[in-house]
Amino acid sequence: MKLERSQEYFKRAEKVMPAGINYAIRWMDPHPIYMHKGYGSKVFDVDGNAYTDYWMGHGALILGHANSDVIDAVKARAELGTHLGFPNEPMVELAEKITSTVPNVDMVRFTNSGTEANMYVTRLARAFTQREKIGKIEGGWHGGFDALQIGVHRPFDGKESAGLPDSHASNTILIKFNDENSLRAAFEKNELAAVIVEPILGSGGIITADKKWLTLLRKLCDESGTLLIFDEVITGFRVAPGGAQEYLGAKADLVVMGKIMGGGFPAGAIGGSKEIMSLLDHRNKKRGEVVFHGGTFAANPMTMTAGLETLKILERDKPYKKFEKKSEEIARTLEDLGKDRKISVSVTWAPAVFAVHFMDRKPKNALETYSGDAARTERLHRWMLKNGIIYMGKDMAHFFLSTAHSEEEISNFVEIFDSFLKEEKGR
Repeated sequence: MKLERSQEYFKRAEKVMPAGINYAIRWMDPHPIYMHKGYGSKVFDVDGNAYTDYWMGHGALILGHANSDVIDAVKARAELGTHLGFPNEPMVELAEKITSTVPNVDMVRFTNSGTEANMYVTRLARAFTQREKIGKIEGGWHGGFDALQIGVHRPFDGKESAGLPDSHASNTILIKFNDENSLRAAFEKNELAAVIVEPILGSGGIITADKKWLTLLRKLCDESGTLLIFDEVITGFRVAPGGAQEYLGAKADLVVMGKIMGGGFPAGAIGGSKEIMSLLDHRNKKRGEVVFHGGTFAANPMTMTAGLETLKILERDKPYKKFEKKSEEIARTLEDLGKDRKISVSVTWAPAVFAVHFMDRKPKNALETYSGDAARTERLHRWMLKNGIIYMGKDMAHFFLSTAHSEEEISNFVEIFDSFLKEEKGR
C-alpha cells in the first residue's frame, strides 16, 4: 500500500497543526492517513487507496458515506442559504421528529456537538437541583467538557487533560459501571445533582448496563432527587428509534444526543421534560435564573436538514432488527473462530456496533476492558489496515456498522479476522 501523498500531507500539516491532526484519536503510526472521499461503506485516501470503513465518521454515518437522499436534501437546502442565523423550518421539524420518537423527551435544544450538549446538560442539571456534584462512570466518555473529562482512562483517578482546574475534579464523583457497591457508595457519600451515564458504555468497551444495576441507579436517583442523564450520543437512533431508553426499557430524566441525528453534519442536542427544559426559556426570568444556551451555528439549517432526512430514512427502512441480528451473529462468529484457533476472543455488542476483546470473558466495566491483550489488539489494527479495513484506533477494536455494509463485505471482514488469528497462532 502506497501512502506517499499522505506522507506529504503530514509533512505539511505538522508545520501548521500540532501533530498534523485535529484530534489525537486520529493519529496512526508512523503518520496519519489523509482521506479524500467516502461513498457507501468505503473511504478513499489521497493516494487512491480504498478501505472498507468500520469507523463511519466516529459512528455518525449509520446510512454510510454520502447517502444520496441526504445529499440531495442538503443540496436543495444549501441553495436557500447555508447559515441563516435565525430560527428555521427544518429546526422545528427535526425537534418534532425527536420529541415524537425519543421516550421522556418533551422538548429539545440543539448544539453543534456532543461535547457542547454534555456541557449544557450538566449546567441544566445543576440549576434544576441546585446542587454541584455530578456522578460520572469510570471509562465513560462525554467529550472535552472540563467537569466530565475526568476518569476516562485507567487508573481512573485523575484529570484527562492539562489545564483542568482541581476544583472541577472535586465536583465529579466517579462510579464503577455495573458495580452496585460503587453506585450505592456514591449516593451515600454525596448529594448529587445528576449521574451521567452511557447506558451502553462506548469507548470503555461497548458494554451494556446490567438491568439490575440500571434499575438500582434509577431508584437511587428517584429517592435522592438526583437527575439521571443518558448520554446517547452513540446509542441515539442506533440501537432503536428511541435509543437506549427504548432498547433497554429504561427511563432517563435528560438525554444527550449527537452523531446520527446530524446526518453527517456537526450536531448535538439535549432533551427532557418540559419542567426541566423550561429553565432554558429566558422569558419572564431574570439574569441568573435562566440557564444560558446558545451557539452561532446551533440548529443551522444544513445540519437540521441532514438530520431530519436521516431520521426519515431510518423510520421508513426500519433497519434495527437487522442490525441487532447481524451484530449478534458477527459476535458469535468471531468468538467461535477464537475457540477454533485456541485464542481468547470475547465480543461485546449492541445493534450496529461491536467491540473485540482478546480476553476469555466479556468485560463488565472499563477496568476489565483493560485486562485484554493490548499488544494483540494493536496488531489486529495493523493487520486489518493492511487488508483494506479501517477503523479507529490501535488501542480499541471498535467497529460501527451501517446500512451501506454488504453481506459480502461482512463475510470478508470475518475471513480477514480469521486470517489474523491464524497469523497469531503461528507467532
